[in-house]
Amino acid sequence: MAEYHQQLSDEVMERLNVTNQGLSDDDVKKRQEVYGYNKLVEGKKTSTFAVFFGQFKDLLVIILMVAAVISLLLGEVESTIVIMIVVFLNAILGTVQHVKAEQSLDNLKALTSSVAKVMRNNQLIEIPSKDIVVGDILFLEAGDYINADGRLLESYNLHINESSLTGESLAVAKSTTPIKVQQVTIADKKNMVFTGCFVTNGRGTVVVTAIGMETEIGKIANLLDTAKEKKTPLQISLDQFGEKLALGITMICVVIFTIDLIRGRELVESFMFAVSLAVAAIPEALSSIVTIVLAFGTQKMAKENAIIRKLYAVESLGSVSVICSDKTGTLTENKMIVQQVYVDQKVIPHDQLHTENAIEKDLILKALLCNNALESDQKEIGDATEIALVKLGKQYGFEELIVRKHYPRVAELPFDSDRKLMSTVNLINQKNIMITKGALDVLLSKIVKIQTSSGILDITAEHRKKIEEVNRNFSMNGLRVLAIAYKEIMPKQTMNVEAERNLIFIGLMAMMDPPRKESKEAVENCIKAGIKPVMITGDHKITATAIAKQIGILKEPSEAIEGYEIEGLTDQQLQEIVPQLSVYARVTPEQKIRIVKAWQEKGNVVAMTGDGVNDGPALKQADIGVAMGITGTEVAKDASSMILMDDNFSTIVKAIANGRSLYTNIKNAILFLLSGNAGAIFVVLYATVLGLPVPFAPVHLLFINLLTDSLPAIAIGLEPHNKKTMKDKPRNIRTPLLNKTFTTQVVLEGLLIAISTIIAFRIGLSTGDTLTATTMAFTTLCLSRLVHGFNSRSKESLFTIGLFSNKYTWLAFLIGFLCLHLVLFVPSLTGMFEVASLSGAQLGLIYSLSCMPFLVNQWYKLLFVRSKN
Repeated sequence: MAEYHQQLSDEVMERLNVTNQGLSDDDVKKRQEVYGYNKLVEGKKTSTFAVFFGQFKDLLVIILMVAAVISLLLGEVESTIVIMIVVFLNAILGTVQHVKAEQSLDNLKALTSSVAKVMRNNQLIEIPSKDIVVGDILFLEAGDYINADGRLLESYNLHINESSLTGESLAVAKSTTPIKVQQVTIADKKNMVFTGCFVTNGRGTVVVTAIGMETEIGKIANLLDTAKEKKTPLQISLDQFGEKLALGITMICVVIFTIDLIRGRELVESFMFAVSLAVAAIPEALSSIVTIVLAFGTQKMAKENAIIRKLYAVESLGSVSVICSDKTGTLTENKMIVQQVYVDQKVIPHDQLHTENAIEKDLILKALLCNNALESDQKEIGDATEIALVKLGKQYGFEELIVRKHYPRVAELPFDSDRKLMSTVNLINQKNIMITKGALDVLLSKIVKIQTSSGILDITAEHRKKIEEVNRNFSMNGLRVLAIAYKEIMPKQTMNVEAERNLIFIGLMAMMDPPRKESKEAVENCIKAGIKPVMITGDHKITATAIAKQIGILKEPSEAIEGYEIEGLTDQQLQEIVPQLSVYARVTPEQKIRIVKAWQEKGNVVAMTGDGVNDGPALKQADIGVAMGITGTEVAKDASSMILMDDNFSTIVKAIANGRSLYTNIKNAILFLLSGNAGAIFVVLYATVLGLPVPFAPVHLLFINLLTDSLPAIAIGLEPHNKKTMKDKPRNIRTPLLNKTFTTQVVLEGLLIAISTIIAFRIGLSTGDTLTATTMAFTTLCLSRLVHGFNSRSKESLFTIGLFSNKYTWLAFLIGFLCLHLVLFVPSLTGMFEVASLSGAQLGLIYSLSCMPFLVNQWYKLLFVRSKN
């Protein structure tokens, strides 16, 4: 069966079994039983409880909970409480961040107005939009949102803004003429209207052909529901890291437990110590620390106009290797502006016209008179091309209302898409002047004279050739061209289509939706950072390539492709060619998802920017979806991970720089946690293998976890942004966090901390008092880890990055130092934490030993890392 757009309007009415009188009440009931209500079906949402309990699936969390239960059974209530507080705090933080359930479908419904004007029982009535059925006859006029998809029956200068659905910035002139081609894009269906779009001009009558989930927006809703959110690189790295770490720690604890049993220690005591060691070795605060660091990062980015909706998306930005950007409203200003003018046989830039020149002034005035658009109080009413002409007039001091009052309109022939012209008659200097504007290919055949500085001349073949050449050059550069002509008519002359002939050509107005001023620099910065910018738009190829060339995305014409060409490619073929393509024009929402997936299949982290309903599915499919805060639809915002409050493409580049810094900071924080924990494990292994007393009491290990783990790690995560990060290429997401280099660094730094602690422990044992020995080991381990926080700030020396450039590391050190000394010197705490009194000489020795790992690290970074750089 033919598509609705292929059929005559009478054929569509017959097919849907409806007359001009509209449906009867019985018809409506029957059709509601068949088609249902005009609303979008919501997918099943995950409950808050499910999200909360989902936080406990992590392997490290499971091990900690097992350890907590065992501790409780063995009477170690304090250990159980501490572990469970950490675990539940992490789960609550995770739930708060992830419980922002997707509301895309709710906002899709909000796109439609609450009521619609329909013909029922031969009467025009208003009904709730949800009650519209297939076959209803809708009446549309300027200012209406469209509530259902339909086929046009009548069109009176009807213009509809479909940018939220197609990505095209210009309002579409609608026609009732059938389109014989079956496979056409939404943007080319000039005789159809679609849900969620906006009537900018004129009026029309439509018969409804689809409602609810069967509309084009309904299809996008289905895509949003099926597009899967991907885990960020950091989440994947932490998952892999957790599995490896849990396995390693479990094996070490089993070995120590077995050795203790062989040496004759009691079963319960050996088991309790192994569990305590496991708790100390597992960085249970890691998830909370990562969450806190990312939360601080989101606050910083919010001040720079980037609002993060999904916490882990902050880090994903740092891994982005491809940015797929929508054109309209993202790279461009989303408004038409006159760029060039052809008048008096000269091409003149829009900002170099001279109003003292009679012809140039006359062209501006006639463009304002043959025009229905208005602009006042930042509010624009009318067609985008006409608004562009109004803006040009204001640029030269002409207010459209004053000009139109001074030269009143006598008559008008409205624009229609078949004629492609608009004409008005205005009273100018007591003469009736008919002004006509429209497409040059139509208007040129009606022109007989041309206005020049030498006077009004008969138009010659040479004149026509020059005009056509200029028009062609404008079009090749993606400019939309309007031609303007005029003639004097008699006062009582009939105003009709026949009057639009024997005109005098005055000039051409060439306009476009221009690139944002900052787009070119932002694209250049992306390329320098190893990130490929790609333009994906529903607009025409010529317009898209013109913008892409201007801002540096496109180098060669062969880098551009249209949606219909993609349709004929398999997924494998698309994957093979995406690296060679930079511009995709006239694409559908489904094709946008395919492009994003093709890049992802090649191992790239993809950011997708957009503002329209049509961008929603691709925004959700991308590793990070970036929506526009000002021009963006609510659907785009809800499907995104990040929202740009200034709609500025360059803000993405700043966000990427922040994301890279945050990942580096988190990695350094993990290095700090693991190297400190490794130090404790090495000390315990040393004592166990040599049959020495246990170097730490379980309460010591819990104190170390609470104070010398969390605070310095958070401080390291808040390290200021390093400008050098944008000189590096995006990191390979396939590289695991716990790789060979990272593991080696953990082991070596852990050994340095362990050596200092073991020396203190042996000196304490030489006094003959085991309590003094464990106190010296505990104090040295705590202090060396606190000092180690300064080491872990960067791979570069402190003398390079600045000793005081991160105030948080000093704050964490001072809090830890103070709390440790309260434990050592406050009598009520010394018993609770099982520590002995230390002499001044012993404390001095501990301070010296605690600084040793720091000094060795800094010496290495100063000599070897600097020379390597």
